[in-house]
Amino acid sequence: MAGSGGSLSRSGLRGREAELEELRTLIASVARTGSGALTLIRGEPGIGKTTLLLEAVATAREAGFSAGLGKADELHHIVPLSSLAACVLHGDDPLLSGDTFADLARHHDRRIWLVERLAEAIEVRAGSVPVLIALDDVQWADPLSLFALKQLPARLRTSPVLWMLTGRQGPPGPAEEIVAAAGGELPAVTVPLGPLSGAAIGQLAGDTLGAAVDERVRELLDGAGGNPFLAVEMLAGLRTADASGESVPPGLVVGVRGRLRSLRPEALRFLQVGAVLGRRFGFEDAAALHGRPSATLIGTLEEVVRAGLLDDDGDQLVFRHDLLRQAVYVDIPPSARKSLHRQAAHRLVATGHQPIDAVSHILRSAQPGDEEAVALLRRAADDVLPVTPGLAADLMTRALELVPATRPLRFDVGEQAIMCLTRAGRNREALSTGDRLLAGRPPLEAIGRLQAALGGTLWNLDLAEELRRRAETALAVGGAAPEVEARLAALRALALSRSHDLGGAREAGENALGAAIAIGDREAHVLSLFGLGEIALNAGENAVALARFTALSAVDSAFLPEEIVAYQHLDDYESGERLLQRAADDAGSSREAMLLWAQAQQHLGLGRLDDAEADFVTMERLEDDVQVPVQQVNARVIRSRIALLRGDRDAARLHLAAARERLAAKPNPGNTAAVRFLEAILAEDDGDIGLAVDKIRQVQREGPFMRWRLLRTWVDSAVRMALRGADHGLAEDLAAQAEAHAERNPAVPTATGVAAQALGLLKNDLALLERSVELLEASPRPLVRAAACADLGKALLAAGRKQQAVAVLTQAHAAFAASGAHAGAARVRRDLEPAGGASRRAASRQRPVQGWEALTASEKKVARLIAEGHTNRSAADLLVVSPHTVNTHLTSVFRKLSVNSRVQLANMVTALRDD
Repeated sequence: MAGSGGSLSRSGLRGREAELEELRTLIASVARTGSGALTLIRGEPGIGKTTLLLEAVATAREAGFSAGLGKADELHHIVPLSSLAACVLHGDDPLLSGDTFADLARHHDRRIWLVERLAEAIEVRAGSVPVLIALDDVQWADPLSLFALKQLPARLRTSPVLWMLTGRQGPPGPAEEIVAAAGGELPAVTVPLGPLSGAAIGQLAGDTLGAAVDERVRELLDGAGGNPFLAVEMLAGLRTADASGESVPPGLVVGVRGRLRSLRPEALRFLQVGAVLGRRFGFEDAAALHGRPSATLIGTLEEVVRAGLLDDDGDQLVFRHDLLRQAVYVDIPPSARKSLHRQAAHRLVATGHQPIDAVSHILRSAQPGDEEAVALLRRAADDVLPVTPGLAADLMTRALELVPATRPLRFDVGEQAIMCLTRAGRNREALSTGDRLLAGRPPLEAIGRLQAALGGTLWNLDLAEELRRRAETALAVGGAAPEVEARLAALRALALSRSHDLGGAREAGENALGAAIAIGDREAHVLSLFGLGEIALNAGENAVALARFTALSAVDSAFLPEEIVAYQHLDDYESGERLLQRAADDAGSSREAMLLWAQAQQHLGLGRLDDAEADFVTMERLEDDVQVPVQQVNARVIRSRIALLRGDRDAARLHLAAARERLAAKPNPGNTAAVRFLEAILAEDDGDIGLAVDKIRQVQREGPFMRWRLLRTWVDSAVRMALRGADHGLAEDLAAQAEAHAERNPAVPTATGVAAQALGLLKNDLALLERSVELLEASPRPLVRAAACADLGKALLAAGRKQQAVAVLTQAHAAFAASGAHAGAARVRRDLEPAGGASRRAASRQRPVQGWEALTASEKKVARLIAEGHTNRSAADLLVVSPHTVNTHLTSVFRKLSVNSRVQLANMVTALRDD
């Protein structure tokens, strides 16, 4: 902290010896262990957070750290990535070059991708030297920087990266959210700064006045309440007052006023203009708002810098402390403040700044009916929607508030607000906004647009019937533009995909697609193809679904995951792998969570249970990050089944509990049926076959389309439960379902093989079970083949064909064991042992929970690559997986090996090789 007219460079450290030592210890720990850490310095404004942070940064640099230091700004707290930019771009050796950061910023419409690229850049630097990233005033950080700060510390916990933040004392806010997000992933230390002791304040006085502190000064300092900044400002004001013969009452604003009295009116006006622009501002911008040529204000600038109120870093002018700016700002009359903020917005836009840069000024100056402000907010919302949809929704909500109810513009603004709220996941708010607007009796054309905008909202809320009703009503009313009518027709077809009449839904979808193509509306085209793909899936027509989703991903590459999964339904895993590779090569590919879902399904189908589990874990984490829970229920259902296949009953029940919890938030028919099926599986595992059969009946009642979407490869389990529960009618229904699915997909070996298996189980027909195994030889799904072999083996044993049974059961055992399905392998082994086909030594060995042998095959590959010095990105490229999946594997590796850094991991791997 620098004071006016005296050396106060270290005055903020008075009384902070213990806190500084704590930070030095943390810095040394990160350097020594090679693992990450996070610290938060908290306290009231002026308590010395910045000074302590600066000293810690200096200490880290002396210790060999590459340090990036930034400060979030109150008036720029909505500009995407502005806060982190200050950390990684400034200094003698910035963590990122301006060109690299600009390249990242061009992809800022993909938050998760951007965070991963930032992590990679920091990780590379941390591979050679420890890194410190320090951000002052984190409470003002912009939403995208906050998003990144919630992900990066945990993501980089295995590298020597120290995160140091300062935040104001008060209710929990962004700083606490960042600390909470780090959780138990890395050491997190909070350093609270309380008031300085009387002795320390006395030392400050001596630093400033250079003389003994008399009683009058001590009384003045009592008013600082132990706050070093207030104390220094009072002392500076006292010194100014002594020189002028005036007395200075206690209090910051009064103290600052005392110092400002010595300024010429011109200099004071310049300071006030600067206070409106923010803590950091450009000289040219301030001169423009001041209404003077910049050349005529050089003397004024020199005056305020000499007074210790502003610093000049060569690029911008900076108020020496936020409290100084605020003290100047509050003395500006409110009407003048609004006028200056509006002028500042005009200046920023006129000089080529992005609309979002001017929004803070607009929000401080806009009045109801201000259409210019509304237009700027709409442009800013459009710009930030892809990267920070929550911010876009906030901007559009404010824009809507500014438009009087009587103006037609309200419906245009409302339509945009609905779309932003929906993209932000605030669907209930979007629906209530739309309904309020519709209650305002909009013109016919606006009714159609509003209902079309609400289509995605209703779909996300799983209100398919309500979506159908609204779309049909809007189409019947008429008056909408052709492209809006096409979108409404497409939305109606999408809603009908959840109906019993899928033939009618298909016809509606075809008509909507034709209209969309005829008028050339891309949104209607996408909606129509998506609806037709959903209809085909719900009808069990996998080839048709693939054709629709292939056409859809050609129009919008964001739907590539749907195309990949459609190939998997046709047993074409080679094409699925090719498309996954293409997605991995596409820098900045969107919908990362859905791509992980497709990748997880690829691994699951191919019997790679460990890799599938890692992908599902990663997918769920990414959905949590962006707060868009699409596949979390299904992922937990599948993870529970994987746990049962492995023999981990406790984990299976934990996943069921998590699935139920997520079902409460998204209780659509598909999710409900999936959870009911899982409850059936676990009830059977508990020996409650009556409950299991009842749950399967509930699945069958959820809707005809669930027969094709849920039980596609699991119908054999349901048939066995029905037969064990003596519900032959249910078993017949399930077998007929499998047969109908095979008829719809005659070229899919899994479909035809599972149909034969289900019918063979129903009829206890050995020939059909043999046929099932023959058909499934062409299936790429090893666990499906293993289950069919297990059924056939038991039937052969019952028929007295022991030698053939042993051969088939041995095949099943090997497939289960190779996939890590230890419980499935154990069940087959129990059938083999009485037949003499397996020994105790043939038992598949369960993995331990700790140590090198506890690692999965993929985790061992990741561990070796990271030990060799690879980054997450380079390891992911070699393994052809997502860097997010590598991160998940690495988290598991560190937990199982009880290591905390890449250095420790490398040492352990080296030791294992030496052995």
